[in-house]
Amino acid sequence: MKDSPGLHLKTYVLILFMVFFAPLGNVLLSKGMKGIGSAKYWAPGELFHIFVSVITSGYIWLGIACLLTFFVAYMLVLTWADYSYVQPASAFSYAVVATLGYFLLGETVPPLRWAGIFVICAGVFIVGNTHPRTTEKA
Repeated sequence: MKDSPGLHLKTYVLILFMVFFAPLGNVLLSKGMKGIGSAKYWAPGELFHIFVSVITSGYIWLGIACLLTFFVAYMLVLTWADYSYVQPASAFSYAVVATLGYFLLGETVPPLRWAGIFVICAGVFIVGNTHPRTTEKA
C-alpha cells in the first residue's frame, strides 16, 4: 500500500471536523431544547407553540448546521479511509462532549466518567497509529 501524505492530512483534518462538529451540534441542540422546555399535556396549542419555538431557535439551527458539517466530513472521510479506522478515531469526540457539557451546559462530569473517557482516548491514539486504509481502492 502506497503512503500518501496528502491523503493522511485530509483524513486527519476531516476526522478533526467530525470530532468537533458532532458534539458541538448535539450540545447546541440540547441547549436549544432545554431553553424551549417540554410539552406537559400534549395539547395541540402547546405542541404548536413548541414547534414554533424550535423553528425560530438560533441554537437549534446552529446545531443542525454543525451536524450537517459533521455528516459531510463523515461521508468524505469514508471515501478514502477504512470504516474500521474512522469510527474508532472519531471516538475522541467523547472527550469533546464531556468538555462542552461541562463548560456550555454546566453539567457535572464525575471523575469516574473522566477516567472512562481517558481510556477511550487512549484507544483512539492506538488506532490513530495504524494506517487509515488497509483495503485497495475499488
